Formats: sequence, structure tokens, C-alpha cells
Amino acid sequence: MVSIELPFILSEQEGKIWRYCGLLLLLCGIFETHFSILGFRQKTKFVAINGYVQTTRVACTKSPPPHHFLVVSFLLISKHNENDFSQFPTALLLLLSFQLLSTISEAIVPSSDTFSYVNEGDFGEYVVEYDADYRTLPPFSNPFQLCFYNTTPNTFTLALRMGTVRSESLMRWVWEANRGNPVGENATLTFGTDGNLVLADSDGRIAWQTNTANKSVVGFQVIPTGNMVLHDGTGTFIWQSFDSPTDTLLVGQSLRAGGASKLVSRASAENNIDGPYSLLMEPKQLALYYKSANSSYPMLYWTSVEWFTVDVGSVTNGSLINLTLTSVPDTDEGFLYYLTFDYYITNPLSGWNRNMAFSRYNNTLSYLRLGIDGNLKFYTYNPNVQGVSWELVYTFLDRNSIEGECQLPERCGKFGLCEDNQCVACPTPFGLSGWSKDCEANKVTSCQASEFGYFKLDGVDHFMTKYTTGDWVWNQWDCESKCTKDCNCMGYFYHTADSRCWIAYDLKTLTRVGNSTHLAYIKAPYKLSLNGIRL
Repeated sequence: MVSIELPFILSEQEGKIWRYCGLLLLLCGIFETHFSILGFRQKTKFVAINGYVQTTRVACTKSPPPHHFLVVSFLLISKHNENDFSQFPTALLLLLSFQLLSTISEAIVPSSDTFSYVNEGDFGEYVVEYDADYRTLPPFSNPFQLCFYNTTPNTFTLALRMGTVRSESLMRWVWEANRGNPVGENATLTFGTDGNLVLADSDGRIAWQTNTANKSVVGFQVIPTGNMVLHDGTGTFIWQSFDSPTDTLLVGQSLRAGGASKLVSRASAENNIDGPYSLLMEPKQLALYYKSANSSYPMLYWTSVEWFTVDVGSVTNGSLINLTLTSVPDTDEGFLYYLTFDYYITNPLSGWNRNMAFSRYNNTLSYLRLGIDGNLKFYTYNPNVQGVSWELVYTFLDRNSIEGECQLPERCGKFGLCEDNQCVACPTPFGLSGWSKDCEANKVTSCQASEFGYFKLDGVDHFMTKYTTGDWVWNQWDCESKCTKDCNCMGYFYHTADSRCWIAYDLKTLTRVGNSTHLAYIKAPYKLSLNGIRL
């Protein structure tokens, strides 16, 4: 903050004539963009005392470089009769140049706004997501509250909870700071005068921080949208939780090209680490991927390629740059509210939207969740309803939607055949048997081609074949050769009509389709036999 004393020397006669003073221009050094005036208002009456106008203090919110000059231009306007606008004296433009007379100081957080919370004490007694143990912290903005929670002993996550005790409904976790890097008992969350928000273990190990030390932060706040922010003196967000989503996108939150462009699922209800599923905003679409432990790359299992208007007319090089979840009333009366994706594209830069779900009440308190099972769901919260405040308003891969549940990679566990949203069989080298959660592909332990073979399934697809083109090959044997030479390949899928080939590093859910030219070949060891018949 820079403060300058400005004495204006006017005679008593001039003081009587110039009754009003207006500030036109204030330049605080090079690159200065913001300014404020303390104790000064346009049309303030200045009284001349002994030939001097009282001192006005001017403050710049950004500091100019040392030894630069401050140029201030004032236009002094007066009129003898406020009802006679024709009588204005000639404007006097004063240009004053002088060196800065004050020192430069950095913005700091007031000590009264700092805090240090310790993870200790009794656990909360109400029901929360994942059946977790939790401790609430003071930062709160209805219905959001900051908490420590854990699902396994002494492995705590700093998270934002959505829901209130009064609603008597499940409370859900919509943002997490330190997934996969838990802290223990007596960990601390500290907001210091330097503006940095730090989560540290009891031994001092830093598990997470905002990296905002000495960046003009003056305050911390949880705002009603569920965004947790650190702001400067002008209210500008220096850091915000909306820029670092985990598996959840709240209304008002965005995916951005070059920024936070994906959601990542949770591994399980008990294990709070990154799971195998991710939702990515790509140049042309949203895309869902499954990352297998056996595969070096994630496998695509769903896209929104037909949802967004990216290529307009003859322009085919447009791309998504921003996608925001919004809540929009259908009418001025608000009888219907849509959950909508507002999105921007390049070439040319333009904005579009797509309605995704709706409710018959204000659904501003809603979110999109990438679930543990890899599905996308919209949930909305109605604080005016007790006991059943949450409503699942839309599921992407659902038996009632265009894409059914069979498209989910783990719908049938480790291995299974899915049809009409149900797991109907367990494929084996000797035919189909009844499906159960124990169904699993036979392990091939050798990379030698003489040690394994393939069994065939007609009219079957893998979850990745629907949204990827595969590789063109001359024939089925070329496709089989690819799998045979790759020790990690568990099977291959071949479409005879167009000679397309897919190599699968994980099998999971296979889908029964009506097209008999879609073939699956599953790798199995030769030692398997039934009634003495080798595979």
C-alpha cells in the first residue's frame, strides 16, 4: 500500500470560488491498474483555511517501482449558482510530479483472521457418505462445512461436506484436499499471516498446501456455492477449490483446457486413493476412461461426441475450451430447473449449452459425480425436505438410457457376459456357465505360444470396441498374432465385416450383441481340459 500526502495551496479567494473538486486520473507507476481514494468523494466541498486546502490522502492498491514518479491530474470545477449550469469557470488542470514519500509494504492477513485447527476430539454422530468418521471444523457456509474424515483408522482427509444435520439426510463429500496422502490424529490446518493454507501432519510433514504465501492473500472464505477461496484486498480469488476438483463437479464449477480438465474416481468406499476411472474434457468431447493395472494406457468406454456443437458449418477445427455445470430455471416462475452444461469453443469463439437433467425445484445445490463404478450421476439437494433431501436426477450409463449398464467396464466384475443390463453368464473354454461374482478368466502364466490357445465367443463385444476404431488388419490371424506376441494380452476382438482388431489387456465386462460378425477370442492355458479334450 502506498500513501501520499497531497497539499493543495489555494488562496482564500480561490477557495471560495472552487467549491467542488473531482478526481480525473491517478497513475501509480508503471503497470498500475487499481486504485482507491480514502477520505475523498467526488463533489466533496473543500474549505480553504489560512490559504490552504485540507490535505487529501490517496492510496494505491499496487506499489509502483521505487524512485518512480506519481503523476496526478486534477480538474477543479466550480459554479457560483448550483441552479445555473451556464456559469462554469475555466477548468484548471494541475499536473504534479514528485517522488514517492512513503515506504512499500506487502498485504498480509490480519491476525484476527488467521487460524490453526487441530484434528482432535470426538467424532460427529450423524450419517455421512462412505460411513466415515468425521470431525467438523469452523469454516461453514450452509450447507457446506469443512471437516476431517476417515474411512480407515488414522488416515484422515481434509474435505468439504455438503448437507446439514437439520435435513436428517446423508451428508456427502464434494471436495477433498489430500486424497491419497492422508494425515493422522493431531494434524493441523493452518492459515497464517502470509496467506498460505497448509495441512500438516503432527510431525510437521506437509501433506497439502495452497502455495499462496506472500501472494497478496488477505482472507479465507467458504462461499455459498461450495467454493473455498483465498482472496486479496479487492475480493479477487488468488486460490479456489473449484480449480482442483476430485471426483465431483458442483454447480458453477468448470473443466478447462489448460487447467483442471478431468475428474478421477475414488478407489473404493474404504480406500480413498485415485481409482481406475477418469472423466476428461477433450477438444471434441467428454470421455470416460478405465485404467487397468495390466494396461499401459487407459481404455475408452464412453464419449459425448454427439452432445456438443464443436465443428460449425465448414469449420472442423473447433475445440472445447471451457465447460461449466449450471442451474437454469425453465421459466421466470421457476417451476422447472435444468442442470446444464454451458460450454465455449474456439474457431470461432462462441458459447453454447446443453440441458442434461431437470428437477421441479431450485437445483442450484447439485453436483456431477464420477462414481466408484465408473458411472456419471447427477445428484441434487433440496434443503427444504427432511429425511430425503437428496435426489438422483440422472445417470449416464443406465438401463433406462441410450447406453445401458453393460457399457460399464466392471458391471460384471472381473469377468462376465452382460446382456440387457444383466450379467447372464461366465464364459469358459467349454461354454457358458452361470455367472457369479467369482467368475474370472483363466490365468495364462507363460508367454510361450505353445502354452496357450484361444476360445471363441460369437456376437460379443468388449466395452472399448464401441467408441474406438481399433486397428485394420488383413484377417483374423493377423489380429491373433498381435495378441499372441504380446504377453500382457488377455484376448482379442475381431469384426469380420470391416477387419477391425482390438487387443484387450483386461477383459472385465463383455457384452452380447446381435451382430454375429463380432467375435471374441479369449486366451486360456492349454492344460485346461474337459473329459480329456484339450483346448
